[in-house]
Amino acid sequence: VRTGSGVSYTTRSDISYLDGVSATNYQKEQSKLDLYYPKGLSNFPTIVWFHGGGLYSGDKYIPEGLMGKGVAVVAANYRLSPRATFPAYAEDAANAVAWTFNNIRNYGGSTDKIFVAGYSAGGYLTNLIGMDRTWLNKRGINANRIAGLIPLTAQTYTHARVREERGLSRTVPCPTNTSPACNVRGDAPPILLMTGDRDRDLPNRYSDNNTFLQRLKSAGHRDVTLLEFKGYDHWMINQAMGPMLEFVRDHS
Repeated sequence: VRTGSGVSYTTRSDISYLDGVSATNYQKEQSKLDLYYPKGLSNFPTIVWFHGGGLYSGDKYIPEGLMGKGVAVVAANYRLSPRATFPAYAEDAANAVAWTFNNIRNYGGSTDKIFVAGYSAGGYLTNLIGMDRTWLNKRGINANRIAGLIPLTAQTYTHARVREERGLSRTVPCPTNTSPACNVRGDAPPILLMTGDRDRDLPNRYSDNNTFLQRLKSAGHRDVTLLEFKGYDHWMINQAMGPMLEFVRDHS
């Protein structure tokens, strides 16, 4: 990752990532991304970033901690509850990642250095499309081409919103295709898991991520790490930017 002075950055806003996908008006409205990238550099890494908000709120933004660091950021919106239900969220996340693979070279980026990251609900989508190859396969992309997955304080089992939609209790750990932890595989891309303090983050957030870590290792995954930010609660995005960039550098 190059960070030196003299590199300028530009942003292209509200790019449609549908790429010919048939869509409703609401899907067209939400299927937009902002692309922030360094001008004059080539083969730079790109981080696809999904915002949080419980799958019912939130809007795309470029994290300040990723600006001016030699990386591109694709900040994508996606459909939200109650106007949409699962699998719309995952389909949109997959469409945004597919757009990045199909288009980032036009801006100088490398398709070998595309990372997927997200905060909270956005991290759930990161986990979901990274573990279950079905979502990206539908767009002609092998999920194993992703250079790394970086979910921040993310749900590793079925998101509470999806459980509510489908009337599922937490005692049903692996309902259909909604649970990243139930689709772990040893050949998944490298993964950096991050949470707040186990005693200050949301209930079960650290323990669920730790179980996810152990399930991945049991499946034979050799490049997965869990970082816990002691003293920090669910809002630990600023603390996560440094380790995220280090992970991107080490895997680019």
